[in-house]
Amino acid sequence: MSHHKESRFTPLLLALCLIVGLLIGAFNSNFFSKNELNIINTGSNKLNYLLQVIDNNYVDTVNINNLIEEAMPQILSELDPHSSYISAKDAAESIEDLKGSFSGIGISFTIQSDTINIMSVIKGGPSEKVGLMAGDRIISVNDTAFVGKIVTNSEAMRRLKGPKDTKVKLGIKRLGEPEPLYFSIVRGNIPVHSVDVSYMLTPTVGYIKIKNFAEKTYPEMLIALAKLNMEGMQELIIDLRGNRGGLMHAPIQMANEFLADNDLILYTEGRRSPREEFRSDGHGAFPTIPLAVLVDEGSASSSEIFAGAIQDNDRGTIIGRRSFGKGLVQQPIEFRDGSIVRLTIARYYTPSGRCIQKPYQKGHTAEYESDLLTRYERGEFFSQDSIKQDGKAYTTRLGRTVYGGGGITPDIFVPEDTTGVTSYFKEAVLSGLLQQFAFAYTDSNRKKLEAFDNVADLTKYLKRQNLLNKFASFAEKRGLRRRNLMLYESRHLFERNLISTIIYNAKDMLEYIQYLNESDAAVQRAVALFKDQASFPKAPETPATVAE
Repeated sequence: MSHHKESRFTPLLLALCLIVGLLIGAFNSNFFSKNELNIINTGSNKLNYLLQVIDNNYVDTVNINNLIEEAMPQILSELDPHSSYISAKDAAESIEDLKGSFSGIGISFTIQSDTINIMSVIKGGPSEKVGLMAGDRIISVNDTAFVGKIVTNSEAMRRLKGPKDTKVKLGIKRLGEPEPLYFSIVRGNIPVHSVDVSYMLTPTVGYIKIKNFAEKTYPEMLIALAKLNMEGMQELIIDLRGNRGGLMHAPIQMANEFLADNDLILYTEGRRSPREEFRSDGHGAFPTIPLAVLVDEGSASSSEIFAGAIQDNDRGTIIGRRSFGKGLVQQPIEFRDGSIVRLTIARYYTPSGRCIQKPYQKGHTAEYESDLLTRYERGEFFSQDSIKQDGKAYTTRLGRTVYGGGGITPDIFVPEDTTGVTSYFKEAVLSGLLQQFAFAYTDSNRKKLEAFDNVADLTKYLKRQNLLNKFASFAEKRGLRRRNLMLYESRHLFERNLISTIIYNAKDMLEYIQYLNESDAAVQRAVALFKDQASFPKAPETPATVAE
């Protein structure tokens, strides 16, 4: 065997050995049947011996633990694209979003010129209580300078996060203050919300944007629904675009609010996981409200559970682009050292019986991860006719045809808008110069911008500020050559991007989404659907019988 092959297979064997040993040590005998334990013990003898031989006789010193940590993800990638290993170091951070909170100081920030710039301060959080403000620059942490190349997102998070009730001292450079300011902040629990925003889009249409599915998603949605209902909601848009999923029970609880009694929401089934059905209980508060659900290629997993339940029960209309296509169920298995294996134990199926998991080949993770790029290149984001329907056809309750084997295909397709895209605009986005300019402009005009009471007035003001020319001059000084023809051709994209980012920096997520939704094609298509009273799907027409 060549040296190349030895280096390829050695970590796999080592990882198998460690996984076997950890499984035996981490779980009691009830986790496995008697036969399973016999198989593991028999198979592990040879692997354990190999590990001992390598440790005792290999030509160089081998850090077995590091080798195994690197090999564990590779072993699991041979199973499917979503079985994964999370080291003990990363495990706590990986579940923060799902738990709905973390311990920190309560700020959002961006890194500009090797310095942390505070974009916003969470209301009621530790930083607001001591007087930190948007626009402040963090220049030291615990009396140690924190500027320059050392400042990265991961290093900033490491220094600012910490156990609840611990203290961190920050040195702050504030505009207008000649000397640095120092604040001692007691870290506290910072909420992580699933519901980004909820507001009345029109006098009758409510809008809720959900960014992930976590422990608090369902109660947050109930609060949003109650608020919108009091404000006169008669129709509802739920925006799941870019929502990568999360906990499985959250979309089931959500779907229950909109379905009649005993409607099938989904079922799961696997080799060692008997079929388990999840049905509505008839206690949902909105079983008849006109409903539109927005999805795109970034909507995955739990988002697809919710969208599939609504589509297959003909309860509402799905609008947007084909979703990601993840139909595998992972069970988290924790080891004693705090590391976690997320092992695929079942597939989930929508009410019509379709599994929306897109095709994959074991061990071909790179091809699987490039699927969205493949979709883009063949034109699927721009033309409904380019969507490949390779899966088996199924029927909804009313007899409409839907397909498995690759995401949720929307009832109404909304293409990605590429009008006005130029190489100059692409370079401005990819270089980060658009974001840098927007932050610098906000920082220089923060008091004036924050004084506006509503998005409409702020938008009108910003449209009069000649932002395009100011940006072009800003970017040219930083190496992006000005191209006036392309600047004019892409003016609407530049304006939308700059104004939205400035609004986000100066205000909050609500105002940011409100501005974007004013020209969002999928949102406006949903509003038009409600006006036409056409949000409830209809059964396909059958050919009329011809009398002879």
